Amino acid sequence: MNEIFEYSPTLVYIYTAIIGAMLGSFLNVVMARLPEKGMFFSNKRSFCPACSETIKWYDLFPVISWFILLGKCRSCKAQISFRYPIVELLGAALAVSAIYMFGFTPLALIIYPVLMILLAVSLIDFDTTEIPDSLIIALIPFSIAAIWLFDDVTLLSHIIGAFTISLPMLLIALLISGAFGGGDIKLMAVCGLFLGWQLTLLSFFIALILGGGVAAYLLLSGRRERGSHMVFGPALCIGITISIYFGKDIIDYYLSNFWI
Repeated sequence: MNEIFEYSPTLVYIYTAIIGAMLGSFLNVVMARLPEKGMFFSNKRSFCPACSETIKWYDLFPVISWFILLGKCRSCKAQISFRYPIVELLGAALAVSAIYMFGFTPLALIIYPVLMILLAVSLIDFDTTEIPDSLIIALIPFSIAAIWLFDDVTLLSHIIGAFTISLPMLLIALLISGAFGGGDIKLMAVCGLFLGWQLTLLSFFIALILGGGVAAYLLLSGRRERGSHMVFGPALCIGITISIYFGKDIIDYYLSNFWI
């Protein structure tokens, strides 16, 4: 595979982007059906949520079909959310970036699905304020595989990572009602196993900055009242994603410049 990449990297990136966009389209289906219990494993073909008309195969091309249809259902002309092509483009971007950062390696093949699951977690949590257990379970095999594929992270670091943030979050949630949701705690446990304790700490630190900044903005702008529930899953997922791509560089830079 690496030989093919070296021979024609541009072509590889194009094929990777196409496959990523197709998986992004599938992710749209997952996010639409998963919150509705029993729908995800249905063999029913894609359909318009407004009129329930089955979508024709020629209207299922990622990104392109949305623009051809001008963002509307062919049958009933109901508006199709702009988020659909955005997710498909993100699927393509994450696929290309995973190959660019980690090459054609087994590591890239586990990182990409993890990033896609995190994308689904973020958007479902944003929409429903819940993180489905099925997505947490889907992360487990990749977290176990990471124990063998991350050469510079020890087994002990992976194990400690599973508890570094999730255990304090659990204790805080038990002491302060509504401080953290169960989905957030389980997400950090599984992703902590994936990352190891150092990157897990960094992920949570980034999430606190992002989540705290958004919360402060919403409170100051009057869009949220003090004490109202705010989702934390998207911030955690962004923190984890940044740590996957740049975590080691961030930690090395910090230790080189600020650690005494």
